[in-house]
Amino acid sequence: MASPDLASSNAMLDVLCLAGDVAAARVFFERMVVRDVVSWTTLISGLSRNGCHWDAVEIFRGFLVDNRGLLGEATLVSVLSACANLDGAEGLVVGTAVHAYVVRHEVDLTAFLGTALIDMYGKYGKLDCCRRAFHAVSEKEVCTWNALLSALANHGKETEALVKLNMMIVGGFLPNQITFLALLTGCARAGLVEIGLYWFETMVTEYKVTPMMAHYGCVVDLLGRAGRFMEAIERIERMPFLPDASVWGALLGASKLHGNVELVAEIGRNLVALGPQQSDRYVTIRNIYLENGNWCAATRMGEVMHDAGIKKTAGQSSVVFHSSAIT
Repeated sequence: MASPDLASSNAMLDVLCLAGDVAAARVFFERMVVRDVVSWTTLISGLSRNGCHWDAVEIFRGFLVDNRGLLGEATLVSVLSACANLDGAEGLVVGTAVHAYVVRHEVDLTAFLGTALIDMYGKYGKLDCCRRAFHAVSEKEVCTWNALLSALANHGKETEALVKLNMMIVGGFLPNQITFLALLTGCARAGLVEIGLYWFETMVTEYKVTPMMAHYGCVVDLLGRAGRFMEAIERIERMPFLPDASVWGALLGASKLHGNVELVAEIGRNLVALGPQQSDRYVTIRNIYLENGNWCAATRMGEVMHDAGIKKTAGQSSVVFHSSAIT
């Protein structure tokens, strides 16, 4: 049992983390004369929760050196989440070390911990590791299946993802919004148009799952990549809410792919209505014009970028298309 002084210090550390003052939390932690596993756990979880992924990984490494006590499941999940959010191979190295820690200390691979492990391996494209981790999970939940489906769909294994989806359903697990988002993303990337449309309709009619903006974005991307612009636009017009930049961005990407410059102009008008935060897509539109030798349109978009960055405010606009833009 922790001493009163240590318990008070751990409580203070937790307060700092909950307040989001991670810099003060790190300083306080470093100045603690005595630390226990709760101290390490509190700081690691707090750093990860506040988006300080690299710091969380560094503290975890320090714990491995200190080696006092066993980290709990929630902390291991926090470290794996931090690893999944790191750029470069370092996250995979540390994530693999977490997996080794779990095996070495015979930590039960629950659905919560297993999902985090699958997600981490999936972010780095280590699909064999994803599969092994999935099979090692003691009691699978929907989130476990979703992590595997996402990993497969994001790395070119769309057919396997579809097989796993059927296995998931046969096993009595009901797919949710995340399940279908992973599936639709994979179908869009692989050009599986009819399969993607089938599952989008099935999601609504059979499983009563309400589509989010991201689902509509996937369908627009799916149709746009196939050059089916009229259908993509009809989907946008039938959406129960105004499309956001992700939906227009999906259509913009497809327009660039197929060289549909006229449609790009319509997309640009709708993006302008969303405000200056869409400046990255303004740049894309301007570049498309330049690539197609449309210097006047590129100049106008440059002026729009300037005006939007200074004068425009975010707002809403009706979706308006002109027939001449559809090819």
